[in-house]
Amino acid sequence: MKHPFRVLRHAVAALALLACGLQGALAQTDPNTPQRQDLPALQQVAEQFLKMQTSGLPGSVTVDVDPVDARLNLTACIEPQAFMPNGARLWGRTTIGIKCVAPAPWTVYVRANVQVISDYLVAAVPLVQGQTISASDVTRMRGDLSALPNGIITNESQAVGRVVSMSVRAGTPLRMDSVRNQRVVQQGQSVRVVSNGPGFQISTEARALTNASEGQMAQARTTAGQVVSGIAKAGGILEINY
Repeated sequence: MKHPFRVLRHAVAALALLACGLQGALAQTDPNTPQRQDLPALQQVAEQFLKMQTSGLPGSVTVDVDPVDARLNLTACIEPQAFMPNGARLWGRTTIGIKCVAPAPWTVYVRANVQVISDYLVAAVPLVQGQTISASDVTRMRGDLSALPNGIITNESQAVGRVVSMSVRAGTPLRMDSVRNQRVVQQGQSVRVVSNGPGFQISTEARALTNASEGQMAQARTTAGQVVSGIAKAGGILEINY
């Protein structure tokens, strides 16, 4: 036969568990009790944001978002919004912010890794400063762009026909800051200023006051002494559009 005190102790314990269960059920059904944020849903928000932001990148993109810290206790958000913190990279090891405005404001940050596997250009031969790049001067390699410096050139059109702005060793990945457009206007050069407007075109001779690559703004002084600014074009032309 069980001891009466032991029976009483078991009964009290059972009642305590029942009370906890009832409180939990009431908290779930009470409309005044704030719902807690589903943390895995925030991980999905960050993943969808990164996939959308990287959709225009070349090659194959893989997005891997770390789980949100399970210790967080956040009020459920109506519409959590992901954003890139200042200074964060879009690829490689990066950080994504997620903020909530209503019903309670909060901001959390999650870590992610974005891998971009794509072709990129490297120098096939040593390139010297001032050299115009030809198609035979470059070759393609394939790898993870997130492991390379920013501004890596991925298309021949970004390099061929341009001028090397700094010497590059063979096998070195080409970056946008290592090439520049060819100068089409040289300071002191005789240029033709072409002014275009609705129903008219006027052309006059001038002397270039600045250097400029194609598409850049350049200044020139006309034979009448007027200083004008126009867009540099191949063939020593400054174009002014009205």
